[in-house]
Amino acid sequence: MNSKFHARGFTLLELLVVLVILGLLTGYVAPKYFAQVGKSETKVARAQIESLGKALDMYRLDIGRYPSSEQGLDALVTPPRAPKEPKWVGPYMSKGIPPDPWGRGYVYKQPGDQGEYDLYSLGKDGRRGGEGENADIANH
Repeated sequence: MNSKFHARGFTLLELLVVLVILGLLTGYVAPKYFAQVGKSETKVARAQIESLGKALDMYRLDIGRYPSSEQGLDALVTPPRAPKEPKWVGPYMSKGIPPDPWGRGYVYKQPGDQGEYDLYSLGKDGRRGGEGENADIANH
């Protein structure tokens, strides 16, 4: 059977060349992309800490002091039960207390070691200290 049309496909060598090129591009682009993701997570943490700081300042203006370490950041969204705070006009965070970009809660300490309060994320590794993406991100 003679056919006027001859099916033409890619050879195995051509497919391997394309796969190698895609692998090289991925090896070059992926590290740059993931470095940008790490930087953006750090920026999100800084923005959230700034937002929490503003909410803490509003709480202080109403109550006359910052929440204690025992009350924690929950005092920004839940009225204190004992002792009652008649001046509490929250919630001070409309969408609740967000976790840091790595899914952990922010650390809040009052009085703080660096100021009236300390507010920070432990970074990507979840441990004190570190460098780069693993560095702590604090309010001071």
